[in-house]
Amino acid sequence: MTSHFWRGPLGLQAEDNWKREWSAGILSYFASVYIVMVNANILHDAGMPLRAGMVATLLTSIAGCLLMAFIGKTPIVVVPGMGINAFFTYTLVHSMQLDWREALTVVVISGVLFAVVAFTSLYRILSDAIPRNLQHAITVGIGLFLTFIGLQKSGIVIAHQTTLVAIGHFSDPKVLTSCLTLLLALVLFLRETKGGLLISMLAGTGLAYLLGAGHTSGRVEAGHIFTGYGGVFASMGWERFFSLVFWIAVFLLLLIIVFENIGLIASQTELAGKPERFKSSLRALSLANILAGIFGSSPVVAAAESNAGIAAGGRTGLTPLVTGILFGATFLFIPLLTYIPDSAIAPILIVIGGLMVQSVRVMDFYDLSELFPAFLVMVMIPFTYSIVDGMAFGFITYPIVKLALGRRHEVPPALYVIAGLFLANFILHAML
Repeated sequence: MTSHFWRGPLGLQAEDNWKREWSAGILSYFASVYIVMVNANILHDAGMPLRAGMVATLLTSIAGCLLMAFIGKTPIVVVPGMGINAFFTYTLVHSMQLDWREALTVVVISGVLFAVVAFTSLYRILSDAIPRNLQHAITVGIGLFLTFIGLQKSGIVIAHQTTLVAIGHFSDPKVLTSCLTLLLALVLFLRETKGGLLISMLAGTGLAYLLGAGHTSGRVEAGHIFTGYGGVFASMGWERFFSLVFWIAVFLLLLIIVFENIGLIASQTELAGKPERFKSSLRALSLANILAGIFGSSPVVAAAESNAGIAAGGRTGLTPLVTGILFGATFLFIPLLTYIPDSAIAPILIVIGGLMVQSVRVMDFYDLSELFPAFLVMVMIPFTYSIVDGMAFGFITYPIVKLALGRRHEVPPALYVIAGLFLANFILHAML
């Protein structure tokens, strides 16, 4: 045995198993590559060209993985986050009426502020300012929201004039394809099949075309893989930079990416046996969020799929480096990915939504003053079709309930400011 170790730029020691790291990187890639099409589809709902959205997602994922490899030096894969991409499209663009280019500016500014938080001790202060129940309620609410979006995209749930929503028509090939794909995705996921979500998406695509539920020719974009991307790269819109709505959007997005990533990175560095790498990983992720807005994507997170690579033995930065290289090779398949229909993507949203709802297990349901504000967050996010409005109901209610019970000492001072911002957002919308 050697008496000393050599530690390279990826944090890899000479005696570490390179083959194990490569295997972990490959596994992490197949576990997370589904995000390319799913994220692009959600960005497309915001008005971005579909193919440009795929290019933006890939470039963002590659940059994030490389930053994590060389700065974080941990086996964490970085990709655009599910849930946060829903916030980008359905809240910033659809609800708050920002143009998708202005929403990209929100991503860049929140990324810069995230870097300030990550490179100082502010991340602890900000994290401690939000009660744990509300933090978990946001995750649960976004999970329910993603599920609802998936049910709509699949046609399993449709609009109804009287009841607002109703069950879809199972004679519709799109609905049938979605249901069968959902069952396959659930079975493969529960059996812990490697790349199960990707396999189910590809199988669902084949089934869609077999049943006649595939894309029409108008949906598939022609031209080079980078066609249209020039209008997305570094296309931030600054027209509403000085508006109150813009800065409320920045603040709320900052809260979401900080809360989600602190929790994810803490658990993943602990799982990998590298808790000392928490700060460097958080810093790498903050820089990746700045690049996400520049490349034209919604914010990034430490992918939950990283756990697959860690379980396979990934321990160093070589794991995300391999994953990033494979994301680069995915550019060759962009023309084929545009043929994946909604009926193959929607079931993945439903599965991811179900996974996010698991956060309900660690919530405090015994203290009713903690329960009801959290409950409002969870139900109002999907019912208002707005993450901001759903959060507002819970964050405004929390200090009011605590004050009414004479328990104002349980309300962090910063929470009054946050509640005030949510209230200002409601007043602003009422005046418009």
